[in-house]
Amino acid sequence: MNGLAASKTELGGPTALRILLGAQLRRLREQGGVSRGDAARAIRATESKISRLELGRSGFKQRDVADLLTLFGISADEDRESLLSLARRASAPGWWQQYHDVIPPWLELYIGLEEAASVLRTYEVQFVHGLMQTEDYARAVVGLRHSAKEQEQIERRVALRMRRQQLLQRESPRLWSVIDEAALRRPLGGRRVMRAQLEHLIALSDLPNLTLQVVPFQAGGHPAAGGAFTLLRFAQPEIADLVYIEQVSSALYLDKRPDVENYTQIMNELSVQAAPRDATRDILAGILADT
Repeated sequence: MNGLAASKTELGGPTALRILLGAQLRRLREQGGVSRGDAARAIRATESKISRLELGRSGFKQRDVADLLTLFGISADEDRESLLSLARRASAPGWWQQYHDVIPPWLELYIGLEEAASVLRTYEVQFVHGLMQTEDYARAVVGLRHSAKEQEQIERRVALRMRRQQLLQRESPRLWSVIDEAALRRPLGGRRVMRAQLEHLIALSDLPNLTLQVVPFQAGGHPAAGGAFTLLRFAQPEIADLVYIEQVSSALYLDKRPDVENYTQIMNELSVQAAPRDATRDILAGILADT
């Protein structure tokens, strides 16, 4: 059966495994000429649940996967066990589950995708990206939306952000971050915190898997007028590239090709208008001197 070899590979966590499994189940359903309605009835569910399963947006039960494989005519023990094994691994909790009390559902999906991506391209206009924040800077950012009475929750959120940064210690994903100069000159947490954040960015710019660029004020207008966004690219063809746009209490996940291509073009233009890597270090040093 085509595509099962890919299921042998760990893809960075259960979120990516769910997407891979969902894509394979959709391919099998379509190859077998089975409608979403028939698939839903086979597992005592709704068509919307089948859609969520095929997109990897919902967890899988072993019984449901087994029933779907039977419906799709997958009878060979080796083929069935390969997908059932993938379903078991996709159901394992990610490391971020220990922070379930401070992760809203719309953010949980992103953390799993971030963990599995091969390339992250980000544009930030208000804050330094979370993967590059110092602990004190992150505390100042989180504190903007949470009162001092929620100090324990603030610390949990900061700890989650620091844990996410372990990605930078790996070869993959590659992080390419474009930051508007406004984000670097906006004082957060006081002078000491901002100076430490700027020094941290200068140090991070030496990492081989990180490209950091600043869009200086003198660059004028640019095409990212809509605000911050993240492009996620995956090494596995079964997982489509997507755009993540975080809002105040929700997030958008855009995976349709025209949307992804549009934001990719915007990011490419931003990267041209932004200062090159070496010049960015000089800009950071200049802002640090002014802080």
